[in-house]
Amino acid sequence: MSHTLITRLNNALKAIVNDAELIVSQLPEIRLKLWLIDPNTMQRQFNPDETQRLLDAPPYWCFCWASGLALAQWILQNPQLVAGKRVIDIGAGSGIVALAAKLAGAHHVVACDLDHNALQACRANAALNQLELSYSKDIFYEQESYDVLFAADLLYDAANLPLLNSFTDIAKHVVIADSRQKNFKHALFIKTHMLYAETVPDLLEPDIFRQVSVYQSI
Repeated sequence: MSHTLITRLNNALKAIVNDAELIVSQLPEIRLKLWLIDPNTMQRQFNPDETQRLLDAPPYWCFCWASGLALAQWILQNPQLVAGKRVIDIGAGSGIVALAAKLAGAHHVVACDLDHNALQACRANAALNQLELSYSKDIFYEQESYDVLFAADLLYDAANLPLLNSFTDIAKHVVIADSRQKNFKHALFIKTHMLYAETVPDLLEPDIFRQVSVYQSI
């Protein structure tokens, strides 16, 4: 199944960037690997059609973004946050946070993402790391409650902000990581940590976007 998934994901990626390909990438500081876009693809300029396709349907799932990586590293450094618990990862992308939670000892982990290809990437990455996840295409389809809800890189889009009010109805504890919003204010959350990580493959982002703010439910 994993080989078939990778073929499908490669085809989806090539439909956006003509010569793009997924490769297995070892992540820094943690015992997890992901299928991510080959960094060699990023060495050339994209043609106008590729640029437009990237803008229309960005394949977020083929990168391990700084916020997700920092959150995953933090979870593995603090396994008591998830050990034996029910966890859901919203906007899972590559699945890095969900996989870290499972590796840290979570009892049940759901990777949730609206993007079908992202969920397929989560499946492929779970198989790669020999970890078991469950999957959901929409947070509002979830009928069960969770102990912990994680969300990385959601605050950049104002359309996602109303979701925050429902997060605390879904889980007892909510943890949000974001590298774009440094001093986000919300009545239900408080900033508790600053973490640091680089997106993989490296996009040569300014250092400020490698500094990840962590907000937790009050």
